[in-house]
Amino acid sequence: MMPPPYFFGYGSLVNTATHDYSDPQPARLAGWQRSWCHTALREVAFLSAVPARGVTIDGLIASVPGADWEALDAREFAYQRIPTQSVEHPLATTPEISVYSVPQANQDQGSTRHPILLSYLDVVVQGYHRVFGESGVADFFATTSGWDCPILNDRAAPRYPRHQLLTQMETTLVDHHLSQLDAHILE
Repeated sequence: MMPPPYFFGYGSLVNTATHDYSDPQPARLAGWQRSWCHTALREVAFLSAVPARGVTIDGLIASVPGADWEALDAREFAYQRIPTQSVEHPLATTPEISVYSVPQANQDQGSTRHPILLSYLDVVVQGYHRVFGESGVADFFATTSGWDCPILNDRAAPRYPRHQLLTQMETTLVDHHLSQLDAHILE
């Protein structure tokens, strides 16, 4: 019997509080980086994986039982699911692994009309902190492009549908890294 396929998550899917996919494992994807982008399919900017020679990003793989991609494809509706052989992982088997990426032709930079939601970024950073620690969070910020996109502070009324409650330390960690980037925060 073939092992179930896996996805490689590099944004909110790293935060296991946002999904119930089984067998989550830390993993690394070579030849890709994260980038904030916008498409006509969504109102806000969000993360996409984009090819990047010489770059490796941390993330999480998890199995898709029965190869039933329907629910995950619906969650990741603005993306294209791409099989990849470039994932380093601790599994004894060699499952099919796919990464979600917004097709380059559909990508735009974020804008004031299409900002990054802070509630979304908080979820991503919380996931990286829980899986990879503070150094993993720093690496997330370092291996993600598009930080010139404005960030909408929606913490008081989160717009991200899978938002999570952060600890004070997690909130401070996000805010610290944003201050290091001199990010443009919209209140």
